[in-house]
Amino acid sequence: MSEPRVIKKYPNRRLYDTVESRYITLADVQRLVLEKSDFVVIDKKNNADITRSILLQVIAEQEQHGDPVLTQEFLTQVIRSHGSPDQTVVSGYLEQSLRTLMSNPQLVRERAGPTTPGIGSSGVPSPRLREVGRDLARDLYREPEKERLDPK
Repeated sequence: MSEPRVIKKYPNRRLYDTVESRYITLADVQRLVLEKSDFVVIDKKNNADITRSILLQVIAEQEQHGDPVLTQEFLTQVIRSHGSPDQTVVSGYLEQSLRTLMSNPQLVRERAGPTTPGIGSSGVPSPRLREVGRDLARDLYREPEKERLDPK
């Protein structure tokens, strides 16, 4: 496996892509994510890995423009989970839920049913599709619990 692409963040808050030898924007970082490029962002001042921080900035930027994915209630709950005894569980659950959803979108469409309009021209999911997402998350959460109670 090759080394990840290195992006350096300078004190002037600019990001420098060492592969393309140019300054880049958060939109460029988003493009790298969408292209599934392996990269790391290093703070030039102290050599700290700040990749997560930059990814959070990309998410914040996306949430400001267009239809947000993360509701205010969801964000509030995530903030409340930090430092709680369940933080690790919440983190693992969210990661696994999204991985399952992204790897099997057909399951979501099947659960939604043939009459569900899905995502309209405005880009906003129908209320039924949101409900299906909640149901899938609930089912995913119950799966491991059922396995613990009834290991076969």
